Amino acid sequence: MELKQPTFQHTPVLSDELIQGLAIHDQGCYLDATVGGGGHSALILAKFPQTRVVALDQDTQALTAAQSRLAQYGDRVQFWHRNFATYDPGELRFDGIIADLGVSSAQLDQPERGFSFRHEADLDMRMDQSQALTAANLINTYAERDLANIFYQYGEERFSRRIARKIVSKRPINTTTALAQVVASALPPPKGRHRHRKIHPATRVFQALRIAVNQELQVLEKFIDTAPTWLTSGGRLGVISFHSLEDRIVKHHVRQNALLQVITKKPIVASELERAENSRARSAKLRIAERIAVVSST
Repeated sequence: MELKQPTFQHTPVLSDELIQGLAIHDQGCYLDATVGGGGHSALILAKFPQTRVVALDQDTQALTAAQSRLAQYGDRVQFWHRNFATYDPGELRFDGIIADLGVSSAQLDQPERGFSFRHEADLDMRMDQSQALTAANLINTYAERDLANIFYQYGEERFSRRIARKIVSKRPINTTTALAQVVASALPPPKGRHRHRKIHPATRVFQALRIAVNQELQVLEKFIDTAPTWLTSGGRLGVISFHSLEDRIVKHHVRQNALLQVITKKPIVASELERAENSRARSAKLRIAERIAVVSST
């Protein structure tokens, strides 16, 4: 029986808050640095008929989906297959920049991408499938100590050493479900208030692997430091993060950037209604900063 592959759909989170926070207006030019399935860009292009959008994504499947979804807007949209940290706009400057971080529901729902332990698949986890490093390479070749550091730093997994030791003893491990079973077997039985675990025991390890494979935190730091130079005076940067590691980087790098003024002292979170309708919105945090006016020297 042939399995029907899920379509790449993108339900944007915090969309109203983002459009309002970025002060989006007609005749503006905007960068969607993680276009995904095109959800945020579609809302902007539909609501403001004279806007233009430059859309980036390192995932070719996401970019293809966005091109299909946004085709009706013609040359108002330009598409680039790029990681946002390696993008160079040249002389072009933007009135606003959007970055919706993390893995999308569509990527999680595609078993062959290897992001989720809900389906048996090869350990892949690459956002950009042209890169060489996969999760399987990492799991099967990295030293025990390096694996433990990854799980602790990127997954905040308190049993990182036990898990790394178990993984090394069971190598080679090449599928998502096999890895999830090994991780679960490494953990002690839950006790006391941890007796009923709210998340699967492999969740933090899978998050850490995905971050490591795609160097997500390193490229985010580079992006936050560079993106302000792409903004017009008064242009705004809006970043939606989904876990504390991302949010911490956004918070500190925005505050430390001399080109930016923080607009959101505290992150904007989704309403109760949106959280009920879209589970991905529950952990979403939006931070906004504005490019300080450029003063020309005479």
